[in-house]
Amino acid sequence: MIEAIKHAPGRIKRALDSDFFWKFRRSPVAVISFAATFLLVMSALFAPLLATMNPFDPASLNLMNGFTPPVTPSAFTGETFLMGADDQGRDVFSTILYGMRISLFVGFAAVTLGLLIGVTLGLISGYFGGWTDTIIMRIADVQLTFPSILVAMLIFGVAKGFTPPEYRDQLAIWVLILSIGLSDWVQFARVVRGATMVEKNKEYVQAARLIGRGAMPIIFRHILPNVLSPVLVIATISLALAIIAEATLSFLGVGAPPTQPSLGTLIRIGQGYLFSGEWWILFFPSVTLLALALSVNLLGDWLRDALNPKLR
Repeated sequence: MIEAIKHAPGRIKRALDSDFFWKFRRSPVAVISFAATFLLVMSALFAPLLATMNPFDPASLNLMNGFTPPVTPSAFTGETFLMGADDQGRDVFSTILYGMRISLFVGFAAVTLGLLIGVTLGLISGYFGGWTDTIIMRIADVQLTFPSILVAMLIFGVAKGFTPPEYRDQLAIWVLILSIGLSDWVQFARVVRGATMVEKNKEYVQAARLIGRGAMPIIFRHILPNVLSPVLVIATISLALAIIAEATLSFLGVGAPPTQPSLGTLIRIGQGYLFSGEWWILFFPSVTLLALALSVNLLGDWLRDALNPKLR
């Protein structure tokens, strides 16, 4: 343990001097997208410290502040809000911070679920082949014929139907994670399957078979570490897609509950007041969602190019 601590600075220096970080420092798009993603994620994590109020606490709301424009004192209380107040008198800036926490949580959790399912099925399908490969890939092909948002809506509706009515609002976030995760496993499975079919014929896998290693240890201890590079790229891009999927479902009214509004829920609420002049209720959550999805997507595109051996 002590030796590891002593050698840690040297390892960090070697990592910072690697080709990967050299490419990162030389790419303005990567640096800006990473900085924007980091700033938004940190703002969401530290929302209780940055927000001026807890928008989910009814005791902190004042209806007299409703529809207060940005940087304009309220006509009744004199309070000023950086991004204005919504119809319930909630500070829009605070609602964005707390809503972004839910959007990011749903996105990360859904991508993790889809990754676990897709990578596992892709490894099994590519290694064993035969009927196992045929069944898994045919299921994937059938799911690919439907838009992922429709699959997510179907899964959300079925899962919510099995949830007791008194627990639906409490479990809505978890049902949302389940629906998005189950709709996004296919791309992980297809990429990992192709990589596994290449890796299983290499010498180190044949050597593991000769010394008596079982199929599962070979798959998860030898092949899995060698197929993770494309998985990282897909996971980054899928995070942006999962955040957009969550916002879409919430905008349609089948996502996050009104008691725990995400960015999609805030956009749905603001859309109802756009043509009455209260533009800020829709504008700021929409810009935040755009910035979050765009920065994550650009970071994923750069990772795809940086980890592509054909471009090195």
